[in-house]
Amino acid sequence: MKAMVFQGNQTTLELLDIPKPSPSSNQVLVRIEACGICRTDLHVIDKDLKSPKLPLIPGHEIVGRVEAAGRDVSAFRTGQRVGIPWLGHTCGACPYCASGHENLCDAPGFTGYTIDGGFAEYCVADANYVFALPESKTAAELAPLLCAGLIGYRSLKLAGSVKRLGIYGFGAAAHILCQITNHLDVEAYAFTREGDDAAQNFALTLGARWAGSSSQSPPVELDAAIIFAPVGDLVPAALKTVRKGGRVVCGGIHMSDIPSFPYADLWQERSIMSVANLTREDGDEFFLLAEEANVETAITTYPLAQANQAITDLRNGNIQGAAVLIM
Repeated sequence: MKAMVFQGNQTTLELLDIPKPSPSSNQVLVRIEACGICRTDLHVIDKDLKSPKLPLIPGHEIVGRVEAAGRDVSAFRTGQRVGIPWLGHTCGACPYCASGHENLCDAPGFTGYTIDGGFAEYCVADANYVFALPESKTAAELAPLLCAGLIGYRSLKLAGSVKRLGIYGFGAAAHILCQITNHLDVEAYAFTREGDDAAQNFALTLGARWAGSSSQSPPVELDAAIIFAPVGDLVPAALKTVRKGGRVVCGGIHMSDIPSFPYADLWQERSIMSVANLTREDGDEFFLLAEEANVETAITTYPLAQANQAITDLRNGNIQGAAVLIM
């Protein structure tokens, strides 16, 4: 099979012919139709995230069809459309798994990081961490839901009960979340890079009540803010926009250092928290909600062999919505 492989010694991927994997007793073999490119993939390739499996096939927004299943797998049938997310395995035995917090597992496996992922024609996955997906959308349209959608949904859950939500960084996750907030009657206020009129207009077309640069103040006080951009400077800025008791949620796996800020900006029970990974329960809830909300993803597609160009375009901010590889 063909795969784009990260060797670890450069910031580009190599197109290789490698053997097609075989599923173990609890795995499914998936013929991949599409795989989204997430900013986490950039953090792996740019070495912001340490100790990936090497060599590595990146990619964790995988949509495909079951081609074969191990002897212990009964939940999926051959030909069924499935999705494979970032969380690829948990130990099931640590205190976090036992208390319903498998996203914080002490011995996890992550697709496209410690487990080979979806920048390939085939992959194998633990069947317990695979989601059944609908046939109502194309594979490319569904792919961004597997991480951008899921992490946006988990971020929204952790933001608490809100009516006015700030969203910093209007990329793949934000453009999905904005549609979810519309469906839930939550007002979204979008913050972008200075002068990014295209992103601001995009946010407004998706139903944001207001869009401006991250240096601006929104027209109303916010109940919470979610930061998707990996920019630590945005944390103090977001704190200034939320009401007493409000929360700032950092939705990325990596962020530049947060600068110091006056304690007065945090006082009155404001809080800052991070989001880590997802749970399978998040996925079950989110895919139902995304279907109810009829979420439409804005995508730019590339053939598998052009993965390096797609990564460059994403890194340079040239993607409106999400980038997706087509096999």
